[in-house]
Amino acid sequence: MASTLDSHVRSRLRKELAIWLATAGRDGRPHVVPVWFWWDGDTFVVYSIPGQKVRDIQANPKVQLHLNSDVEGEDVVRLDGTAEVSTDQLPAHKVPSYVRKYRELMKGNGWTPKVFSELYHVPIRIQATRYY
Repeated sequence: MASTLDSHVRSRLRKELAIWLATAGRDGRPHVVPVWFWWDGDTFVVYSIPGQKVRDIQANPKVQLHLNSDVEGEDVVRLDGTAEVSTDQLPAHKVPSYVRKYRELMKGNGWTPKVFSELYHVPIRIQATRYY
């Protein structure tokens, strides 16, 4: 499915630093938060602390991801997906492309990649089911 994306969308998914993750828990109430992410061209990986988004995904794996639009509300990229808390995903500090992407932001927060991985130790893998 990702192979049908145009080069502009692919570039944004590789380069953007934050994507909005929308989940809904058992009560059906939506929760939307910006998260750091890594896209391998097929799936998305988000590292999380234990909390609301993890509980939501365990209760309801259907999610949406949205990139910010431009100032006019154009250049919209969003997708539906199925998320799971991954048991086989390497920790963030062992994923070189993730560390390259976020090293400066980690440093700005006073974290090494290892410290980030200890804090954000719950990997979430998202498989896109539909791009808009």
